[in-house]
Amino acid sequence: MTHSPMIVLDRVSKSFDGGTQLAVSDVSFTVRTGEFVAIVGGSGSGKTTTLKTINRLIEADAGSIGVDGSDVLTVSPFELRRRIGYVFQGIGLFPHLSVAENIGITPQLLGWSAADIRARTLELLDLVDLPRDFAQRMPAALSGGQRQRVGVARALAARPGILLMDEPFGALDPLTRDALGTSYRRLHEQMRLTTLMVTHDVFEAVLLADRILVMRDGRIVADGTPHDLLNEHPDAAVRTLMDMPRRQSDRVQSLLRNGNGASRA
Repeated sequence: MTHSPMIVLDRVSKSFDGGTQLAVSDVSFTVRTGEFVAIVGGSGSGKTTTLKTINRLIEADAGSIGVDGSDVLTVSPFELRRRIGYVFQGIGLFPHLSVAENIGITPQLLGWSAADIRARTLELLDLVDLPRDFAQRMPAALSGGQRQRVGVARALAARPGILLMDEPFGALDPLTRDALGTSYRRLHEQMRLTTLMVTHDVFEAVLLADRILVMRDGRIVADGTPHDLLNEHPDAAVRTLMDMPRRQSDRVQSLLRNGNGASRA
């Protein structure tokens, strides 16, 4: 089955500090409808800047960006952001609003009726595996994992086809992070979303994404499936980066076989 392009970046560049700091340089890639694509790379590689140019939280200096067939510059930033869900590490729930009020913010701004907002809120609580009675709780009463689930629900409230995720699980403990990542991947497939996720965790990218983009110094230096990038790549630094999940897996397997931790050296 052929999937149409949903996000298209064509030679996008962005600099800061009056042009002296080049954050993104000549970046081009396409995310097709229904794909889950992860962007990985070291700190300062341009991952988050690239992500934010798509919903115009950061304006690109050069190049073009298309979302669902439209140039993003032809759509007001506010309208664009209501059509694209956005989840980030800090979660950003409004502390003075209940869970239901947080989830319902965008539908309310779009003029939905109170009945439709309530129905959508309950539907989303079910989808992100939270009890419906959490609707009246305040964010401070929730765990970090629960707050992040509410953040995902809020991003999906207005039924966007695209979700941008910036280190969405990075602040969580490993068990919660793994559970929430698996839960979101299931949600991605169930709702037929198009997802672009920034993560510093290569293992997370390998487990969740259909495709991985590797960035370095503001450029994309690799683009392929987890299988392809794990097996071989001409760039030595990309090979080293993609060897990390294999090394972690090999260490665990060795510990299971030896049972004494001697393989840690």
